[in-house]
Amino acid sequence: MLIRVMYKNGRYDQVKGFILDKLIESERVVKFYRSGRWAIIGHDKLRGTGGINLGYHRRYYEY
Repeated sequence: MLIRVMYKNGRYDQVKGFILDKLIESERVVKFYRSGRWAIIGHDKLRGTGGINLGYHRRYYEY
């Protein structure tokens, strides 16, 4: 699946998800299009930026 992105120089492109991750890490993109709207880097929550998930939030039920 291709994702629309806007680079810092104002140019638009479409990239694959794994490339988007690298572009975000290298701070080369300003925003990308998801869920019907633009996600702005540094403003909106992004995938993989929530810290380390140790799984403590999960509920375990004993029957």
